[in-house]
Amino acid sequence: MPINSFLYPGAKVTTGYDVANSLMFDGADSYLNITSGSSPTSTKKFTVSFWLKRSELGREQHIFGGVAAAQCYFISDDRLRFADTTSGTNYYTTQVFRDVSAWYHIVIAVDTTLGTAGNRARIYVNGSEITEFDTETNATQNNNTAYNIGSTTYAIGRYNPSQSQNYYYSGYMAEYVFIDGQQLTPTSFGEFDSDTPNVWKPIDVSGLTFGNNGYHLDFEDSSALGNDVSGNDNDYTANNISATDQSTDTCTNNFATLNSVNTSSNITISEGNTKITTSTNGWLGSAGTIGITKGFPCYWEAKATTNTRIYFGLSRLEDYDPVTGTTTEGQSNLDYMWRASSSNLVYYRGSDQSVTVSAVSAGDILACSVDSSGNVKFYNNGSAIHTFSTVLIDGFYYFPILSVNGFSSTETMEANFGNPPFSISSGNTDANGFGNFEYAPPANHYALNTKNLAEHG
Repeated sequence: MPINSFLYPGAKVTTGYDVANSLMFDGADSYLNITSGSSPTSTKKFTVSFWLKRSELGREQHIFGGVAAAQCYFISDDRLRFADTTSGTNYYTTQVFRDVSAWYHIVIAVDTTLGTAGNRARIYVNGSEITEFDTETNATQNNNTAYNIGSTTYAIGRYNPSQSQNYYYSGYMAEYVFIDGQQLTPTSFGEFDSDTPNVWKPIDVSGLTFGNNGYHLDFEDSSALGNDVSGNDNDYTANNISATDQSTDTCTNNFATLNSVNTSSNITISEGNTKITTSTNGWLGSAGTIGITKGFPCYWEAKATTNTRIYFGLSRLEDYDPVTGTTTEGQSNLDYMWRASSSNLVYYRGSDQSVTVSAVSAGDILACSVDSSGNVKFYNNGSAIHTFSTVLIDGFYYFPILSVNGFSSTETMEANFGNPPFSISSGNTDANGFGNFEYAPPANHYALNTKNLAEHG
């Protein structure tokens, strides 16, 4: 069973410069677009820098696209392609990008005036240059590029908007920067951590020279998520994007999501890997990307959007496989679990705890907390309904579990690890000021993100 790392490599790093927000692209119809200015600084030199965290694998997804000849995208086997047929550039990486729990920093830097062919287009990932390609066709010297032609429409999050193909991107993006007129290196956008030299982290880019058509999208204005903060006012238009698509899950504070790699094939996972939907009979589900151990006091919520046939709680993945919906010792052998269906039961390791709990109605907000001693407690709409008498076992990782059963209808459930895919009416943060929850977490409890794990995990 594939299990992604419960921590990304930079989890223990003090970032120094913090990125406040990212933008979630739903993979279905959301994107940004702009028509570039008529007088670019250069049609031969540019740099694009962005951070992203993928949600969906195994499908062609475009990060950006201009005219049909200028695109950067993940192909269906999860390699990265950058193509610009106007300049003659065509690169397919050998590297694949399949970690849906991690943030990647990608820089594409072009200068077709250079004498060395291999330097005219360069691709960097997490501060290091990619030098191995399955296909490598270098730009012709002094050719114009297709990416920065004046008065041309470009998109972020989909294929060229003037074409019928869509290929929408599914996942998060942060710190999207375009530099018109310079081929820059990654050190203009990030740096290796001094204490952890193999960890790449972002730096403040506000002092860069952006050029006429350059821009910096920081996604901090929820009312204008395509706002350019470079000073150029080269604002993008947001399409099928709402304020709830703004996220605090960023490259400097990585929040848990559901893990699309650890999700049943009969489950549709969407909204940046925070929503599951099924019409299939069977207890099918998904596990979170961050696991916890005894001693980390944490809190998360989930919304029973349409369904009352759910499993909600946490489990060791040794005991429950969300891909198949099966357990190692029979149905319901999940470690700490609330089952709502025809009966409303609470289980510990497959044993009914013989307690009466409230039924779940569509729209209810369920919650789970774990205190520093490993006690697990469930809540419904802010009211505690059950505290387990058995605490977490030392030495094991426990992962949040959401499971739905589409026995007779389409059933949906949405996870909120502090980065909700739905509107929050109240707005509560954890003890460190992180997250956005419908109900107040217990005192000294924390959202599942890497800053909290670095301090308390």
